[in-house]
Amino acid sequence: MLLNHQLGRSSPWTLAACIAAYFFGGVGPTISAIAALRERQLNVDLLMILAALGAAVIGDWLEGVVLLFLFSLSGTLEAFAMFRTTRSIESLVQLRPHEATRVDTAGKETRILVEDLHVGDIVRIRPGERFSVDGCVIDGETWADESTLTGESDRIHKPLGSNVFAGTINGNGSVLVKMTKAVADTTLERIVNLVHEAQAEKTPTQRFVESWQRPYVIGVLLAAILVLLGARWFHTRSWHDAFYHAMVLLVASSPCAVVVSSPAVMLSAIARAGRHGVLFKGARHVEALGEVDVIAFDKTGTVTLGKPAVTGLWVGDGVDATRLLAYAATVEQRSEHPLAKPIIEELERRGGSLLTGPLNEFHSHAGLGVHARVDGVWVGVGRENLFESHEMSLPPDLVQHATELREAGQTALLVLTNQPNLYGVIAVADQPRKESRQALESLKRLGLKRTIILTGDHERVAAAVANELGADKYYAGLMPEQKVLELRRLADAHHLVAMVGDGVNDAPALATARVGIAMGGGGTDVALEVADVVLMRDDLRALPLAVWISRQARRRVRQNMTFAFSMIGLLVLGSFVNLPLWLGVLGHEGSTVLVVFNGLRLLWEKPDSRL
Repeated sequence: MLLNHQLGRSSPWTLAACIAAYFFGGVGPTISAIAALRERQLNVDLLMILAALGAAVIGDWLEGVVLLFLFSLSGTLEAFAMFRTTRSIESLVQLRPHEATRVDTAGKETRILVEDLHVGDIVRIRPGERFSVDGCVIDGETWADESTLTGESDRIHKPLGSNVFAGTINGNGSVLVKMTKAVADTTLERIVNLVHEAQAEKTPTQRFVESWQRPYVIGVLLAAILVLLGARWFHTRSWHDAFYHAMVLLVASSPCAVVVSSPAVMLSAIARAGRHGVLFKGARHVEALGEVDVIAFDKTGTVTLGKPAVTGLWVGDGVDATRLLAYAATVEQRSEHPLAKPIIEELERRGGSLLTGPLNEFHSHAGLGVHARVDGVWVGVGRENLFESHEMSLPPDLVQHATELREAGQTALLVLTNQPNLYGVIAVADQPRKESRQALESLKRLGLKRTIILTGDHERVAAAVANELGADKYYAGLMPEQKVLELRRLADAHHLVAMVGDGVNDAPALATARVGIAMGGGGTDVALEVADVVLMRDDLRALPLAVWISRQARRRVRQNMTFAFSMIGLLVLGSFVNLPLWLGVLGHEGSTVLVVFNGLRLLWEKPDSRL
């Protein structure tokens, strides 16, 4: 009561200062409480206002001022957490160009508002400008800085036919871009909307807390009334003292720290992940990813690059490897088979060039290969059956090396000519991403029970990839619906499974898994639509970080909830043993401030050393 006596001896200016503090500290919570009452709802703001008014009634103005100050401080910290999560997104919106240079069919250039553009319009983007639309490069060549979308600082080459995205920065080339998406449907706009939705979404923990907030507030108010009457009848003859006890209980029981335990953490987690190119489409997905114990990966386009490349070339004794490769590439240049391109690219990488002599008698055999006559030399590229159909005998060492390559999970293309000893085998395979093994190893160090490869490829290919990446298990020859069945089997075995895919043919599996994670591919439509989490950089190294952030978020929520409920319990018990009101205020509001700070730590905490 020392504060009360001091205030009683103070000048009217001190009283006026306290009233002013009440007004400025209480106007916000009062508006919130009144708005809730109009909706026939009760919230913690009402408890705080009643407690502050009660303190004033019994003359403890300074305790009321401290209560409102700390309550406002906790609200400010929560707002700061929201600000930190939205600042980067809002900055993207501000950086989006408001005008664009439209080029008409006559080649005339006109500056117009971006909102006035339509799908199909041609836009000129000059060096250093930001791309104003999502579209396709139809003239020119450049590079782009797409860090605003993916967090990836490396320059992305944009040749003719490449897709570009609004808000990203054009490099040193002047290009014409054909608009392919309406302004409201650009990747940037959709990401902004998804992040705002994620911030507004409530986790299961938060929904649980809010579900009992109204009955809890009613219970606290009734308990305060009972304490007021009980203290007056059985403990003291003074209504002043009885009211004081009721106010202490009212402050001690207010669940402010409980209410902000989850939002403060989840907002920070979404912001931290976003800075590293991981887009969570909802706070509940942050919580869910932290629970998974098994992660399944699609192979093609996810743990691998999704495009074949030449991995080796074996030739007969005394044969020039580049010469044989030139024969094969010259024949394959007329083929539409997907393996033709990597053969030609390998020849260029070795410094060779296509043969310039006449090419005759070209023929493609579906499922077998191709053959032609190059500068008078008959050349065949394909499987054994191609040469058997032409009654050509295969050298034993050629067949042996082809068999060994296939057993190792690679595609073996036989190259045979009508020249003595001019033959060999080209090994082709889909290359694993360079970061895939590191990502899977980091996930294991984080304690995941199992990593699995799901693929429609042949078992030998799946085994080779799984072995190279260190995956625990693989399932090969799967159709999309069979991947769904495998995920359901894991769920039936009480595993919580996340699925990582390229967001196209893996859509059913992504939807079935506890958490669907898509490779963003620069913000592909399917990835943004289907998945719960999007790796915007197409970099699997962001996945272990996302798992770590999610686990840290779940751990922080548990810490906050435990601390908040424990503090409420201690303060309520203390209210029955003459706990001073100012100490109840400090304990209650101080716990709220600490809970918010504990959530904000995720924004700058150093990642786990196991990543």
